[in-house]
Amino acid sequence: MLRRALRTPSGLVGALLLLIVATTALLANVIAPGKPTASAGPSLQSPSLDHLMGTDNYGRDMFRAVAHGTRTSMTVVVAVVVMSLIIGLFVGMVSGYTGGVVDAVLMRMTEMFQSVPRFFLAILVVGFFGAGLDKLILLLGLTSWDLLARVVRAESLSLRRREFVDAARSVGAAPARILLRHILPNVLPSAVVVASLLGSRVILIEAALAFIGLGDPNAISLGYLLENAQNFLSQAWWMSVFPGSAIAVVVLGLNLSGDAVNDLLNPLGAEAARPRRLTGGRGRRRSDRPRVGPVPAPPVPAPR
Repeated sequence: MLRRALRTPSGLVGALLLLIVATTALLANVIAPGKPTASAGPSLQSPSLDHLMGTDNYGRDMFRAVAHGTRTSMTVVVAVVVMSLIIGLFVGMVSGYTGGVVDAVLMRMTEMFQSVPRFFLAILVVGFFGAGLDKLILLLGLTSWDLLARVVRAESLSLRRREFVDAARSVGAAPARILLRHILPNVLPSAVVVASLLGSRVILIEAALAFIGLGDPNAISLGYLLENAQNFLSQAWWMSVFPGSAIAVVVLGLNLSGDAVNDLLNPLGAEAARPRRLTGGRGRRRSDRPRVGPVPAPPVPAPR
């Protein structure tokens, strides 16, 4: 499935963008060594060979700040997505496989979390408990699993009546073993698609909170860089263009990768993506070619 995803234009472009972002986040200290808060030259200097992305109003190198800000933002995205995957998979599989009262209780709880506006809830949490990446990760991770749980529940409802699940149940397999060995591998691809869309939403929420001044003041993130560039849009365009472009690359890479996986999971998309061997200009398969050869003689009736 991974090879087929890379053959599609959206899958290839999304994978390349995510590879660039992941490399920048993991190797930020190697690509842009030094503290991102340290002054590196004159303030508001335009992009040059010494400073590829220019400097900000404090004289900090923007390339170094964007690299370390990408690491901070991706740390939030990965932590929130992992927490949401764990909670959403557990709630969705248990709800879909068990059914009955357990299903009703878990789905009502899911709908309760689904009705909460996360952005305004994050503003309230920051206002009461203060800003911090740990609080933001905990808040978004505990409230962003609702859509994932509903998708996994729908998959589990159809899987619990399949023949291989009935066979595992007939030989005495425990429900936990059935969920981990038979249900989980089949619902995981759909969960990955939802998780990719969730990651793009998380980085936008984190950037929006930092943009309005509610981010962690001790950590440089892409949203913090955009918030700092508000007063210098007409004087230093590079202060807003490069952090904004980094956010756009992350969101675009996640969305394109999720669309490619979704097309492969969709039966119609998978059939369209499957390569066909054609012969000639008429577009026939080899199996559809008319057979050429001697026509067999009709059987001779046996004498009575």
